[in-house]
Parts: sequence; C-alpha cells; structure tokens
Amino acid sequence: MPTLQLARAEGILTVTMDRPERRNAINAEMWDELEDVARTAAHDGEVRCVVLTGAGGAFCSGADLGGGAEAGEAARPHQLAQMRRINAVVQAWHELPQPTIAKVTGVAAGVGFSFALGCDLVVATPEARFSAIFAKRGLSLDGGLSWLLPRAIGSHRAKELALFAELIPADRALELGIVNRVVPADEIDALVDEWAARLAGGPPIALAMTKRLLDRSFEQSFEQALDDEARTQTVNFGTADTVEAITAFLQKRDPRFRGA
Repeated sequence: MPTLQLARAEGILTVTMDRPERRNAINAEMWDELEDVARTAAHDGEVRCVVLTGAGGAFCSGADLGGGAEAGEAARPHQLAQMRRINAVVQAWHELPQPTIAKVTGVAAGVGFSFALGCDLVVATPEARFSAIFAKRGLSLDGGLSWLLPRAIGSHRAKELALFAELIPADRALELGIVNRVVPADEIDALVDEWAARLAGGPPIALAMTKRLLDRSFEQSFEQALDDEARTQTVNFGTADTVEAITAFLQKRDPRFRGA
C-alpha cells in the first residue's frame, strides 16, 4: 500500500504508517487504507494480533491538515460528512476482535494519539511524545479521544491534557496510565514481538470476547456485566479451544488454540 507497510508472520499483522516526511500524518489515501486493513483483518482467521506503529521515528502526528478536506482540514465545506468518514475508520479499528498493540517510538499527536490510545496495549520508547493537540489548532477532540481519554486517566486529568493541549513525555504518559510500558529503543521490538506472540498464541474467541466485555464495562451496570459474562462464558464452554485448554492443563502441556 502507498501509505502503509504490512507484514504478517505467525498470526501477527504489523501495520506501519509510512509517510515519514510528514511524520506519518494521515491523508485521504491513508484513511482509506487504514479502513481497508481493519475491515479485512477483522474477518481474517489467520490474524491473531495486530501491531500498529509508524515509520521514520514517529508514530503519527495526526491528520494531514495541509492535504485538503480529505485529510481533515477544518475550514472546508461538507466537513461533517468527512468527519463521519473518519469516524468509520476509527470505528473499524475499535471493533477489531483481535488484540491490538500500539508501538510508539516518536510523536503521537491529534488523531495519532487517538489511534495509539485506542489500541488495547501501548508500548513506548523514552523518546515518545503524546499530545491531544486539537485545541492548539482551534479544534475539539476527535478520533474517539473524548471517550478513550477519560476512561484511561479520569475526567480531570483528561481535561487537563485536552484543554492545555501540551506535549507530554513518555514517562509522564506512563505515570498517567496512557501507556503500559516504556522501554529503551533497542528493546521495544523484542517486547512488542513477545507480547504479540503471546496474544497470537492465545484463544481468539475468548480474547475477543474479553476485549469486548472490558470495552463495554463503563456503559452498563454490574448486573448487566454479569449477564454478559455469563453469555460469553457459555459460548466459550462450547468451543474446541476451551476443551483443548482443559485437556492441555490435565496433560501438563501448552494448549494449541485454533479459534474454533
């Protein structure tokens, strides 16, 4: 793809945003490609984990505001239609059943921050920087950040980051709970590879339902959560993967999950 690099190995799909000359800012073409990748991966039984990262020392600097209306520039006609188009892409990534990992080695700003935080796990290097930069561009939050950020760090801290739109370093992001790990640049590939391999080797159906349960947890009562857990657990007990897990436990060996 012109704006994305794709690599597949051992059930892991690595998606690299590849516009380093623009710090991987998302233009119209990349929006289309990001949606295509997400919708294809969602129905690909061979993909067990998705890693999202950026080329050239940046994760993603946001929407390409210099690229016209398709890139997200505010002062253009039919902006609401374009925002709905962007929302469809973000929604497709949010709805991926597979676990997702953001590997952040540089700036993640604007909708790039939204994409990073929207992944299930975030690993960063000390050089990584995060910013809900929208207010400095005369914009409000998008890319789902108004939903993601307060759930990750609480309402008051989310408002601080959103209203001041400051660039925060990786260690502060770790302290706030925006990232799971901060590791040296020469160690991040190994850690992400290890995590991705563990997720790819896990039970796909159970992991997908676990992810869905957690994503919905803020929207329902405790009673509703219990009901959802009962339904999903019933599904699990009807899968070959759960039979395999119990058999492997009794035989003292590692299970081999097939997603069935």
